[in-house]
Parts: sequence; structure tokens; C-alpha cells
Amino acid sequence: MAVSLPIPHVPPIWLEGRIGLEAAALIRSDVWQGSGVPRGAGRPVMLIPGFLAGDGTLTTMSRWLGANGWRTQRAGFRANVACSEDACLRLEERLEELAAETRSRVAIVGQSRGGILARALAARRPDLVSGIVTLGSPVLSQLAVHPLVLAQVLLVGTLGTGRVPGLFSLDCLRGACCEPFRGDLSRDFPPEVGYVAVYSRTDGIVDWRACLDPGASDHVEIAASHCGMSLNHHAYRAVAVALGAFADYEDDLPRAA
Repeated sequence: MAVSLPIPHVPPIWLEGRIGLEAAALIRSDVWQGSGVPRGAGRPVMLIPGFLAGDGTLTTMSRWLGANGWRTQRAGFRANVACSEDACLRLEERLEELAAETRSRVAIVGQSRGGILARALAARRPDLVSGIVTLGSPVLSQLAVHPLVLAQVLLVGTLGTGRVPGLFSLDCLRGACCEPFRGDLSRDFPPEVGYVAVYSRTDGIVDWRACLDPGASDHVEIAASHCGMSLNHHAYRAVAVALGAFADYEDDLPRAA
């Protein structure tokens, strides 16, 4: 789903220094205390971290969801740097297991690259996904990021091309290995799955315009840094509202024979 953004934009990376303030504000917020947060009643949520990040970066969100009755599932990533198709296949296995265990369609929250994977996964398996929330995810143009981050992408891709195990390669961008992933990412988003795209005009990593997927049922603008979306009370409020709305998309899955 690559598109040409109208004017080149360099995200204000210096604004990423707000993450400590965002974490402090979260702890003081009413959403952290559970105000207005729908009770999960054991319903499943899968959390997918961003590029270079591991499951631990979403631990705070996982604990908050668990305290409000949601059953969370980690992506199983030490660092989100694998080939996109390989990552989707691993996530699909976890999705199938979680849906079977809970007999329910699963909500997915993905930060940055995690949201891109969530978008592809939901298009691939709409039968198992009730809805997705993307947090600062450049689904329209995966490389619409700050030049310093793009340099990190190229470094990982170069190492992967040199056959360092577990890393995506430069071939993943247009090569055959990730063709199924690219097909799922670019296809029309299934109408039976909810989709909330959260973005910030002061995102210091991603060009916020690349987050505005026309396939999303709702675009929610918040005041947040990119990395801080996993600790930002506005993002948590958006996640809470979305999960409540996804209940309208949920179906109980039949028990296995």
C-alpha cells in the first residue's frame, strides 16, 4: 500500500524526549485508574511492539488491560526485526491458539511496525480478528520515517541480506519472500473487522500522514510522541474506546470437536 506523500516531511525527532512526562501523566490519569475503560471479561487482546522493540515495551499496557479484565497475549518478539512474512506467520499461529483457547475473535493493538503487521494479519484472518488499533503505524508508506530511523532500517536490512539470522533483508521490500505480506497489507480492509488508526502530528519518528489509512473506520489524533504512545494516557483512552467498540464485531467461535 505504498503511496506518494505530497510533500517530504522530516518528523520532529527532538520531541521524542517527552516520553518520561507522558509516563508520569499516565499514572496520574483517570484512564489508568480504569475510569471509562470497558471491562474485558476475559476477552483476548494481542499486543505487537514496534520496530527494534520487544514485548517488554508493551508491558505497562498489558498490565493495565489485565487489571481491567482483558486477557493479553504477547507477540513473542525479543525485537521486531524479522522478515515481515515470517513475523506474520508466527503471529498467525499465536492468533489461532488464542482464538481457540478463548473461543472468541481477538483484538490486536500494534505500535508502529507492530500496527503494520496487525493490519496485514487482520486482512489475512478476518475470521479471527475483531478489530485492530494501530499506534503511529505508517501503513501507507513503511519508510516514511525520520532519516535516522531509516538508517537503522537499512542497517538491519543490510545485516539480514548478509544472512544474519532473524533479521529482515533488503529483498523483503520488493522480493518474493514478503509478497504474501505485501498483498495482505495492500488489500481492502475487511468491513467485518474494526480498525482505529491513532496518530500524532508531533510524532518524532513517523510522518503522521502515512498513518491515515483510508481503510480505517476511525482516525484518532492525539498529542503524543511516537515511542511514548505505549505510555500516553491519550493513547490508552483511544485503545479503551476502540476495544469497547470492537465488541460489536466479536463473534464467539465454535468449540473444537
